[in-house]
Amino acid sequence: MSETTRFNASAVIHKYKKKSQWRTIWLRLKKNRLAMFGLALFILMMTAVVTADMYYDYEEDALSQNLSNRFNDPSREHPLGTDQYGRDVMARVVYGGRISLFVGLATICVSLTAGSIIGAAAAYYGGKVDEVLMRFMDIFLAIPNTLMAITLVAALGSSLVNLILAMGISQIPRMSRIVRSSVLSIVGQEYVEAARACGTSDARIIFRHILPNAMGPILVQVTQTVARSVITISSLSFIGLGISEPTPEWGSMLSEARSQLRYHPHLAIAPGVAIVMAVMSLTLLGDGFRDALDPRLKN
Repeated sequence: MSETTRFNASAVIHKYKKKSQWRTIWLRLKKNRLAMFGLALFILMMTAVVTADMYYDYEEDALSQNLSNRFNDPSREHPLGTDQYGRDVMARVVYGGRISLFVGLATICVSLTAGSIIGAAAAYYGGKVDEVLMRFMDIFLAIPNTLMAITLVAALGSSLVNLILAMGISQIPRMSRIVRSSVLSIVGQEYVEAARACGTSDARIIFRHILPNAMGPILVQVTQTVARSVITISSLSFIGLGISEPTPEWGSMLSEARSQLRYHPHLAIAPGVAIVMAVMSLTLLGDGFRDALDPRLKN
């Protein structure tokens, strides 16, 4: 049997084994009620923010000021009442979710892309490449993520793009470490050696054969990173370095509600509960993935 035939047979077997593995993980995840609750809650929140235009007008309900309706109590017309400018709190929470969740998902795209390249290259090539890349990442790991994000936003400016870049860069060291450890457990497998023997390029081996099979632990880290990003963007907006008014965002809404907390607590409760729900759903989902991927819990 030629090397090419042997490699093709190995690839086919590996393909079916991979499908069976992910199916097993999904079946185990479905048995975790808390994880499924987190998944359902996250899907519900994403659906609400994506379809917000169907039941709210952004300019009229979330931005336009109407002082004659300020501080209205929750009612049928305004389920969460109105704020100090007469704006519908429910509309602002929903549209604020677009910013917070979009920034969280965009952040993971930046950190996952860069972290995968750095971590996979360090694990695949090893030696001096691994040493240089990981020591460079260690320098950034010594700086807290939020502090690094604040520094980058202060240096670049508080636009949405700069905010995503700052938060994404701050998460790269942690993501690269997770990717490196996942790739190290796979890089010595037989199908990787077979691909090398067939003359497959390093880039194709890394991105076609190694990374897709190392996605288990990475997937857990992705959910945790999105949750941390939601908290970070809210924190930055709360101190004035994130999304500024009048654009609705959960952190800026909490900042505005501070002065009205004693007499109108619902202004702070609504965005606060939204942050808790988003972070809780992602945390439960991440814990579920971790348990489903844990080989010690297969039985």
